[in-house]
Amino acid sequence: MSVGLVIVSHSAKLAEGVWELAAQMARDVRIATAGGTGDGGIGTSLEKVSAAIAAADTGGGAVLLADLGSAVMTAETAVEFLDDDQRGRVRLANAPLVEGAVAAAVAAQTGRSLTEVVQEAESAGAIPAPAGTPPSGEQPAGERPDGEHPADAEDDFDGLDADGEGVFTGSWELINPAGLHARPAAAVAQAMADLDAEVRINGVDAKSVMLLMSLGLGQGQTLTLAARGPDAARAVEIMALEVRNGFGEI
Repeated sequence: MSVGLVIVSHSAKLAEGVWELAAQMARDVRIATAGGTGDGGIGTSLEKVSAAIAAADTGGGAVLLADLGSAVMTAETAVEFLDDDQRGRVRLANAPLVEGAVAAAVAAQTGRSLTEVVQEAESAGAIPAPAGTPPSGEQPAGERPDGEHPADAEDDFDGLDADGEGVFTGSWELINPAGLHARPAAAVAQAMADLDAEVRINGVDAKSVMLLMSLGLGQGQTLTLAARGPDAARAVEIMALEVRNGFGEI
């Protein structure tokens, strides 16, 4: 059974919107919402949060994500009121609501543990700028000063021999209109998470949906994958197929 998620927000509409987005990334994950007060107003409800935890935790645990300070306090109170057994498998993530929910949903979909799902949610709070918008004086990730894409994707891995032995690579031009947006990024992260390999796409961890989305790769841009490990060749095969098929969008 997978880890469930609870979306706690001052607004019922906001909670439902986050649920809708996260559910697109993780159709098999139980996601419950606790938005607004009991009478439909703006605010939080301890009863709603408690009910959402009960709905989301089917035995594998649940991760809570909250939008503002009082929502955090309500979530913490709800966790404190749980019995000892369930309290040990329910965690409140210190993460931005939207980004954290998406990252947590993808991690839960791939069968990650409670601790790993929390870590993925919290890592979403520090996402680099999209490709093409580096800080002044810095080059975009994965590009040389002359603007050319590096030929040696093996450089993504530190400590390798000069010949990059054991590294499998591939580069493809994205053909689907929206490029590596949310849904394809989630599909890629899920596929790579199942492999026994370290995989990087344009220099970032290919198993992190938020890092993949942060690349901002659009139609016509180049996606370069480098992988090492027992399933490295398989990673290249999967990505080649996904790109050729336009991530199922063309």
